[in-house]
Amino acid sequence: MTKTIKRIAPLQFAKISGVLYAAMALIFLPFFALMAVIGAFAPSNQEHAGAGAIAGGLMLVVGLLIPVVYGVLGFIIGAIGAAVYNLIARWVGGIQVEVE
Repeated sequence: MTKTIKRIAPLQFAKISGVLYAAMALIFLPFFALMAVIGAFAPSNQEHAGAGAIAGGLMLVVGLLIPVVYGVLGFIIGAIGAAVYNLIARWVGGIQVEVE
C-alpha cells in the first residue's frame, strides 16, 4: 500500500531535529575535552606562561557549547525545512512511501 506524506508538523519536526543534532554533536565532546587536557599540559616558555591552560580551558568551554548550539540550529533548520517541504508538497505532491 502506498501512502503520501502531504504535510509535516513544523514544530514537532523542529523538536526532533534539534534533539537529534544535539545528540550528534555529543560525538565531538570527547575530542574537545582531549584537546583541553593537551592544551593544559602543553609546555610553554616564560613569555607565554599559562597560555596552554587558557587555550585548553577555552577548548573545553567550546566543546560544552557545541551540543547546545547544534541543538538550537537543528531546531531552527528543522522548522524551516518542514515549512518549505509543506509549501513544495502542495505544488508537486508529497513523498510517497510504501507501508504494510
